[in-house]
Amino acid sequence: MKLHKILSLGVFGAALVAGSASAEVRDIRIGVDVPYEPMEYRTPEGELTGFDIDLGNALCAEIGIQCEWVVQGWDGIIPGLQARKYDAIMSSMTINEQRRDQVLFSDPYITPPSAWFAPGDVEIGSPSEETLDGLTLGVQRGTLQDNYVTDLYGDVADVNRYATADDMVLDMDSGRLDAVFLDFPIGKSTLLDSEAGNYKLVGEKITEPKEYFGEGFGIAFRQRDQELAEAFNAALKTLQDNGTYEEIHEKYFGTE
Repeated sequence: MKLHKILSLGVFGAALVAGSASAEVRDIRIGVDVPYEPMEYRTPEGELTGFDIDLGNALCAEIGIQCEWVVQGWDGIIPGLQARKYDAIMSSMTINEQRRDQVLFSDPYITPPSAWFAPGDVEIGSPSEETLDGLTLGVQRGTLQDNYVTDLYGDVADVNRYATADDMVLDMDSGRLDAVFLDFPIGKSTLLDSEAGNYKLVGEKITEPKEYFGEGFGIAFRQRDQELAEAFNAALKTLQDNGTYEEIHEKYFGTE
């Protein structure tokens, strides 16, 4: 049974059909920030794709609705949700207490680590105040990685903040950055797997402390949209149980 039968019209802002007791549910709009391969990015033809996109489309199909993707820069992605530009955010957003004050999260749908990346010819030991002292580091503005690097290393290193991962890669290519701190899947795709440059992983993948790295990625909703969040949670469990989630995960991350 499709899950749209359990969703209230108020949650979706359904438009009542004039002169009828029936109602028609409009498509769900989902905010996303691109490009962050393999999570969300555009193909050479300009089509949106990636793990978040495929999983989001599969979730909407399981619920029995269509989802429309709305591209929004990261700095304005939560304000855009609150301003009703879209109904949800599915854009590699880490669940943490700070964001819970602003949005309602779904259950986590993936829990990736963060990691340090550097040019292959840059000698950096295991990241610490000593090894990063005096270096120029790159992070995406307003992310958990920004908070982590600023708090732990902002006093000993120069921290440059960027709107997108692509901007960081450009500065890495030009030698303006010594290292960057990213979600591991994004760093692997844009740096380690890139044929254009020579990059390496520095140190271990990082998932602690939870005050920075949270509980994984979740779909964000307006706080009053509890039923909508519950519908996505139920759809996620179904996809995990029937193998669809695993197929999408293997498509972008391979088998582990």
